[in-house]
Amino acid sequence: MTDHDLAIVVEGLRKKYGDKQALDGLDLTVRSGTVQGILGPNGAGKTTTVRIMSTLLRPDEGRVEVAGIDARTHAYQVRTRIGLLGQNAAVDEELSGRQNLEMFGRLYHLGARRANARADELLAQFGLADTGTKAIKHYSGGMRRRLDLAASLISQPQVLFLDEPTTGLDPRGRTEVWNAVRSLVGGGTTVLLTTQYLEEADQLADQIAVINHGKVIAQGTADELKTKTGGDRIDVVLRHTHQLTRAAALLPGNPTVDEDRRLISTSVNNRMTALTETVHALQTAGIEAEDIAVRRPTLDEVFMHLTKEDAA
Repeated sequence: MTDHDLAIVVEGLRKKYGDKQALDGLDLTVRSGTVQGILGPNGAGKTTTVRIMSTLLRPDEGRVEVAGIDARTHAYQVRTRIGLLGQNAAVDEELSGRQNLEMFGRLYHLGARRANARADELLAQFGLADTGTKAIKHYSGGMRRRLDLAASLISQPQVLFLDEPTTGLDPRGRTEVWNAVRSLVGGGTTVLLTTQYLEEADQLADQIAVINHGKVIAQGTADELKTKTGGDRIDVVLRHTHQLTRAAALLPGNPTVDEDRRLISTSVNNRMTALTETVHALQTAGIEAEDIAVRRPTLDEVFMHLTKEDAA
């Protein structure tokens, strides 16, 4: 892969706030026309990374290129090629959706005619054409975030930074934003997404980087990261709570036990062999199971495994 295929290149990024090392040699590359997910605990350095890449903050050390331009030495040129959607809405609630988009267009020096035309395009693109004259204060949460997305695309950016874009939305609103992001990427936009919702990264991201203590500790596709937790998992739900300890001793690996759900879960190497052996072992021991299932690990489990391992 050449630098021409990359929308973002970050090498050796470091940033300190007083005595706190927020970023500690972070490296990251993002292919053009993809969604790059960024996961990490609170304080891991996610927002600092986005602020540096979007030229809102200068790093202490390191190389940052966005859309082929050095973000440290040519910040203005980078800003003309990016969009940024932060955690808080940036729209005026007293204005209508159309008025907000026209205002952003004028701020980007599009001129009145082009700003009006761009507002029409974006309202249609995000399914808001029939609400364009309604004041934002009457929008639902999902509609508001879609308008935020539309506003961040006024200048038709090559790269869009989304910093926890669906925080506080209900499932319907979250799905609306997801669909809008997929549409953008289908049109060639590169998206860098930070999120606390691991399902969101699983749904949207082509590649995921896990950040902890200011550096990338793991990266790959969602499936590749799931494999790092030990492959498949087997879940057993028992009928009787008092049999949990005895049943856990019959399962391979290091099972976890959830007494409230009467659930035992453990990682396995061969799903069919493990399933057959587990059923046989429980039957032989006279332990009654309500449900037995083999599944892939979730990103939540991957996240907990990787960040726990990194902290150890």
